[in-house]
Amino acid sequence: MANGVTAGIPRLRAWHGPALLSYGFRPFFLFGAVYAGGAVLVWLPLFSGQIELPSIFTPRDWHVHEMLFGFVPAIVTGFLLTAIPNWTGRLPLQGLPLLTLVVAWVAGRAAVTFAALIGWAAAAAIDVAFLVLVAAAASREIVAGSNWRNLKVVIVVATLAAANLVFHLEVHFHGSADYAARLGIGAVILLISLVGGRLVPSFTHNWLASRSKGRMPRPFGRFDMLTVAASAAALVAWVAAPFGPLTGAALLAAGLLQSARLLRWAGERTLANRLLLVLHVGYAFVPLGFILAAAAALGMVPLSAASHAWTGGAVGVMTLAVMTRASLGHTGRALAASAGTQAIYALVVVAALARICSSLHPDWFMPLLWVAGAAWAAAFLGFAVLYAAPLCRPRI
Repeated sequence: MANGVTAGIPRLRAWHGPALLSYGFRPFFLFGAVYAGGAVLVWLPLFSGQIELPSIFTPRDWHVHEMLFGFVPAIVTGFLLTAIPNWTGRLPLQGLPLLTLVVAWVAGRAAVTFAALIGWAAAAAIDVAFLVLVAAAASREIVAGSNWRNLKVVIVVATLAAANLVFHLEVHFHGSADYAARLGIGAVILLISLVGGRLVPSFTHNWLASRSKGRMPRPFGRFDMLTVAASAAALVAWVAAPFGPLTGAALLAAGLLQSARLLRWAGERTLANRLLLVLHVGYAFVPLGFILAAAAALGMVPLSAASHAWTGGAVGVMTLAVMTRASLGHTGRALAASAGTQAIYALVVVAALARICSSLHPDWFMPLLWVAGAAWAAAFLGFAVLYAAPLCRPRI
């Protein structure tokens, strides 16, 4: 998205507190990564019946909820609190306001996990409050900076908050969440389509422009608007009725448009730049998810194959790609993927592919599930190990 920094306005206040609270990406990327890896390591024995949690959620619902409404909002918040000052030219959240958001996020994780002890209504109120606070803070900054075109991102965050509330209501009244899980996935994939659809070609263009001549990414235009609109319509149909020929046709059309969109970004020219290549690989799971969802709508594959192409693939790879790039750039380090960074990229891709294959091959479900879980945990805990020092220290 456009930078939009107003000349003469400093990006940072003078900050003398802990570096971790000097910018939104620092605590939310670090704690979000630790939680992403740790929660999966808890969920695997929880799913196998080896341990129990004092939650009102089933093991499946706890896992889905904590990935969609725990891990993902942390990374989205870290991204937004870092991007919005660039969009608006306003100063970023620091210190106590930022700490308040971090505490609200941690409280939500505890409330969901211990919901059986505090009651479903209290757990829902504490948990949903975080995304409401994030949407309010983002709206305030975007409106104050007159950056109206990026309000659509806040609408997606608000949709995610609404999906979180519906998730709690579904679990309480029906015993398990269904519509809310799909609504949450749909909101996140739409957010990736909006934000990733601008970041990926923009970063690719900036890097290729300094190299030899060749095919360049196509800038955001009418085709992209058509693709996002078609994807949004298909996701609405999928949330309401995931099975049936009409939903399948809408999902397939969106998948083909998303595939064509990705091909327009000259990803084949980024092989030498792993920080860029991983963005293209991550976005490739968006059209794959639409195509698998179309097949699932027609009864050809399990629905979980599509949902994990979107969550484990698009969400997992894209978040890790954005986290590493932003952490390097905003801490004053070179935009280059070290061997360790490339390793965690490979691990998260393995995790996504193993999880998709576990749905497609029931006989291999449990072994592939453990492979996927172990690789996912290694990828995100690996990020925490590699990037803890830069995130906790002042900018170079």
